[in-house]
Amino acid sequence: MAYKLNKITIRTDNSNEGIKNIENIWKDIVNGKLPILFDSEHVFQQGISPVSKYSNYSGDENGDYDLTIMAVTANFFQKMDAEVSKGYYKKYDEKDEYGEISVCTRNAWKKVWSEQKMGDIHRTFTADFESTVPSEYTKDGKAHCYLYVVIQ
Repeated sequence: MAYKLNKITIRTDNSNEGIKNIENIWKDIVNGKLPILFDSEHVFQQGISPVSKYSNYSGDENGDYDLTIMAVTANFFQKMDAEVSKGYYKKYDEKDEYGEISVCTRNAWKKVWSEQKMGDIHRTFTADFESTVPSEYTKDGKAHCYLYVVIQ
């Protein structure tokens, strides 16, 4: 009987070691070792997207936090966009023409940290969400990072 995980959580930080741990978790998810995108028999799960949730911050982005990678359906994004329209979240959409997910993800977070430093946004550090989409799954052929950051 096949099984799948709905989510997995690790405690990490933004140190080099923490980033390496995040990369390793993602590799295990993409290759099916952790059955979130695939079930335990390596069958791809249709209609789901992996989303990173950053929560339980010990302070700000410089401290420890929980990273939860979870399987969501399309209605998750509709709900998040509704939260953006209510002013609870700010949405960032960064893309890379060359299909490099790491580039658009890094650029999205740089924007957040810059706006935070300038005082343009005030983060609550409660629950932020990130969805990256490889270029082969987008209509425009570019890699995308959608970032939802909780603001006051």
